[in-house]
Amino acid sequence: MKTYFILYVASQERSTEFYKKIFASEPVLFVSGMTEFALSDNCLLGIMPAVDIKRILGPLLPEPSIKHPSGEIYMIVDDPLEYHKRALSAGAIELSPLKERGWGDIAAYSLDLDGNVLVFAKKITS
Repeated sequence: MKTYFILYVASQERSTEFYKKIFASEPVLFVSGMTEFALSDNCLLGIMPAVDIKRILGPLLPEPSIKHPSGEIYMIVDDPLEYHKRALSAGAIELSPLKERGWGDIAAYSLDLDGNVLVFAKKITS
């Protein structure tokens, strides 16, 4: 199985540049209406302009809610502090600094340019 997480954004170009800085990599796809970043062999993050998804799915789709988070992207990475710093440097807003969480991870929370919650975490080793 291959999994795609697709974020609806106000500006594909602006969000593409933002995520290039965080992931320190180029997208695997950049075409009008979709940018894709490989998060792993079987998982991709897609960036799609909110106006495009509305055009594709039509009037029954509720208006994409820009700047109103309804979920988060929780990423386990080797160096969560480095990813968090890159996110903040790229324009993210810090919600919570890197610290130990009660579920066995250290994690840092931020908001991306469109209000999506990003979490960079690492399992705590004993």
